[in-house]
Amino acid sequence: MSVDTASSQPGDLVLPLPSAEQSTATASPLSALEPNLIEELWRAAEGANCALTCEEFGRVLTFVGEKVNYGLAAGNHPDPAQRANFLRSLHLSELALAHSCALGREAGWQRFLSVYRAPLTQAAIAITGSATVGHELADSLYAELYGLRELDGQRRSPLASYTGRGSLLGWLRTTLAQRHVDYHRRTRREAPLDNVDPPAAEAPHSPASAELGRLTDAVSRSLQALAPEDRFMLSSYFLDRQSLLEISRVLRVHEATVSRRVKRLVAELRKRLVHNLQSGGLSKRAAEEALGTDPRDIELNLRALLQTSQTPPFSDKTASSPIAASEKI
Repeated sequence: MSVDTASSQPGDLVLPLPSAEQSTATASPLSALEPNLIEELWRAAEGANCALTCEEFGRVLTFVGEKVNYGLAAGNHPDPAQRANFLRSLHLSELALAHSCALGREAGWQRFLSVYRAPLTQAAIAITGSATVGHELADSLYAELYGLRELDGQRRSPLASYTGRGSLLGWLRTTLAQRHVDYHRRTRREAPLDNVDPPAAEAPHSPASAELGRLTDAVSRSLQALAPEDRFMLSSYFLDRQSLLEISRVLRVHEATVSRRVKRLVAELRKRLVHNLQSGGLSKRAAEEALGTDPRDIELNLRALLQTSQTPPFSDKTASSPIAASEKI
């Protein structure tokens, strides 16, 4: 499973700069994507607000899609619909912001600092366990992200490695943790041998692994607690990509009813996840932050959990769940 992470070597990451000399030949990387789709996603990402052009965002989308084969297994060839569905699933506004900053756009950096400076500093303090060291860690990351170097017409920044598959804040926290580990490894190598304590026994699970384990358990319990018809709707809508109209025909209810219930299910499921994470030992804040984890890192067969037998129409069912009980058809 993959997750957005930043390289420990900032010079390894390259994002080509647009130039005035670019000709129509440079548009070839975008040939896999429809211009209308690129514009739709650029508008959804509010790319103009962070000074990222539609063409630049199209190159980013193409790079991300081809890097992971649009979410399909290697060897499979995505069709236009699969490419569009994958790209729409990305954190588009965060993807545009990250790459605007990677290109050194002032509008992007102003927005980045206003949104992420405070939570990033808090995360650094939590990682280091020290306000002083935490501020130093956060400042060093800002310098690395903002200290863009240009070489042969190319800017280099760790933000260029962000693919939008997980939240940008989660990516930044992971990067902070990596830098903190790098710092300790470096300082231990530089310390005199007589000052180095014997290493402690390695813990069986890292904090990240333990958190993922709690999240996996919380997701499993939350989904299993849903009524069969609720699992059916979530599976049909999110996994099978069925339209609201298609689901409404199977369940013999109005399309608007399915829309309302899906929205309420998502909200209710989020509450249950937070509750289950808290019961597993996390604070409410930590539980809410855990919900930003990339779903590909959770080792669960979501389809198996959501699988249900043939479901009778809503009108034939009893109110077997809080959501079902609260809405009469």
